[in-house]
Amino acid sequence: MNISLKRAQAIFVKDYKEFSRNYALSIMLIFPILLALLLRAANASSSLPGSFATVLNLSFVLLTCFAQACLIAEEKERNTLRSLMMTPATTIDVLIGKSTLVFVMSAVVLVIATYLFGYEPASIWAFVAAILLSIILYTAVGTICGLFSKTLLDASLSIIPVTIIFSAAPWGAFLVEDYPIFKVLDYMPSSQLVHLLGIPHTGFTTGELLIPLLIILAWTVVLTIVSVVLYQRRLKDE
Repeated sequence: MNISLKRAQAIFVKDYKEFSRNYALSIMLIFPILLALLLRAANASSSLPGSFATVLNLSFVLLTCFAQACLIAEEKERNTLRSLMMTPATTIDVLIGKSTLVFVMSAVVLVIATYLFGYEPASIWAFVAAILLSIILYTAVGTICGLFSKTLLDASLSIIPVTIIFSAAPWGAFLVEDYPIFKVLDYMPSSQLVHLLGIPHTGFTTGELLIPLLIILAWTVVLTIVSVVLYQRRLKDE
């Protein structure tokens, strides 16, 4: 399948203009920064090892996933997604173009949030890899939510179950002793991110870094494929 960077860039520019006019959506850019500052002010960085993971997991849902879902749903609400599907742009062109803006915004905002929070990872390469994979993962989830939404309101509501399933998964660890079935939540990408960020700066092994990354990678690949398949099915339906 051919990829046209020019077409993807045109979609990126269009989304940027639409995003800049949507103040309700643009304000979500400051959420990770405010949350990082709030937890830092509460001294959570020293009292709760997983506090920064909470910042990241909530940011992935409420910024990355939400923004992507709204961009897709807005196209559907305006009946412009069908027109976009009928252009010479391929599925990959469209998805790359519509995902690049969210990817760049999320990466920049999370870099700022990380700096303000003062988090120092045990392995910078593993941390960066986890963040980039997670952004792609939640962008795919946002695409799926957007494709199932008819309006911006639907997209906003679709984020609620995503928040519950993904962001709340790490807290399931507190229930494992009484309810062993919650052990499955340990394999959620958000839970693996908590494990990765909780690795001590000394004495860790490569395996301790790779296992969470591989699980997050698996989730990313599967959900990205699902988002592409759903988009192509939507294209046929149109």
